[in-house]
Parts: sequence; structure tokens; C-alpha cells
Amino acid sequence: MSRRPRRNHTAAFKAKVALAAVKGEKTLAELAEQFDVHPNQITQWKSQLQEGAVLPPFMDAAGDISRWRSPGAVRRMNMLSHSAHTQQ
Repeated sequence: MSRRPRRNHTAAFKAKVALAAVKGEKTLAELAEQFDVHPNQITQWKSQLQEGAVLPPFMDAAGDISRWRSPGAVRRMNMLSHSAHTQQ
């Protein structure tokens, strides 16, 4: 039996999985199968989400992308926007 190579999940993926766990519409086993991760990993990400440690810079705890923005994320978006306009 060969081992699966180690995978690195993005913060957005972790938040998506954790939000699905918080909603409670599916069991951990169902979510684990759906997202192809171990149920213990989902539990860990859910705890991190509830502590605010796993949110991507564009999402709040309710999954709303419009209300939450960190000052650093806004600065990065402004810098990227400015550099995109100057390159045209």
C-alpha cells in the first residue's frame, strides 16, 4: 500500500470546509468524503475557524465576503490595482 503524497490546502479551501462543518447540514464523515480530507482535519479547521485563525482575507466568519476586510488586505488590493493600471 503506497502513501498519499502530502497535500497543502489553501486558506480558502480550509475555510470552505470549516464553514460546511459549522453549518451542520452534513456529518463529518459525509464532509470528509465530499472534500477528500480526514474527519479529524475538518474538526481542527472548524476549531480554527471559530477562533478566527483560518479566514482568508476576503471572508468573514459567516462566509460573507463583503463585510470583512483587514487593513493589510485592503492595502494589498490597492497596490495590486494600482500596479495593474500603471502596466497598461
